[in-house]
Amino acid sequence: MQYTLIDAGVNLTNHQFDGQHQEVLARAKDAGVNRMLIIGCDITSSEESLALAAHYNQYATAGIHPHDAKTATPELEQQLTQFAQNEHVIAIGECGLDYNRDFSPRDIQRAVLRRQLALAEKLNLPVYLHERDASEDMLTILKEFTVRGVLHCFTGNAQALSGYLSLGLYIGITGWVCDERRGEELQQLIPSIPIERLLIETDSPFLIPRIVKPKPKPKSRRNEPALLHYVCDTLAQLYDIPASEVAKHTRENFNRLFGLEKK
Repeated sequence: MQYTLIDAGVNLTNHQFDGQHQEVLARAKDAGVNRMLIIGCDITSSEESLALAAHYNQYATAGIHPHDAKTATPELEQQLTQFAQNEHVIAIGECGLDYNRDFSPRDIQRAVLRRQLALAEKLNLPVYLHERDASEDMLTILKEFTVRGVLHCFTGNAQALSGYLSLGLYIGITGWVCDERRGEELQQLIPSIPIERLLIETDSPFLIPRIVKPKPKPKSRRNEPALLHYVCDTLAQLYDIPASEVAKHTRENFNRLFGLEKK
């Protein structure tokens, strides 16, 4: 493998990585993943993501996931603004809508999403977006604001993809695209994503690519940044270009979206 990658989404605060952060990052570096975006999903994990990013010289987001929208307090904007003052925090999120699991009531999800979009607009920061089975409401709300960002772990249909692209969003692709069963529709949509709008991510420890070899044991199906090259290689096949070109474009896209060109 002769290319370097940026993992645009890692849940490094997940308990599956407890006590193993240094080893995980070392394996990632050996696999060509030099930089990563560590995701905050609530106030606690946002604080922990920032601490990890600062310690390992990586990047972090700060926000409230739709699953956790019901935990948002009136102090949310103040808390996220404080996190955003740190140079390692480069986006607001993970925020969005999830009508698949509905862990938080939908009206609360929508309200908390609007609060975070308004804050991102105020702070001139990108947003890191999550959406499941809610593209219609998501697009309607996004049109109320002037924000830039990435629709992370995209698994939607052609109509949703067109809507997100029309708003100028970047599209994050995970190991879902490596699944010959549930990823078939996504595989067909990949050529419709301009490569200038593409980001790649593991969403570790979730969504381990099914094409990983050797196959991990059932009890160790934990994804991690070192496996990002499987996503890159699959996308290269779908775009019919070298994997090094996918790596190059996604690095440049990451730096452009998050304003890191000069860093």
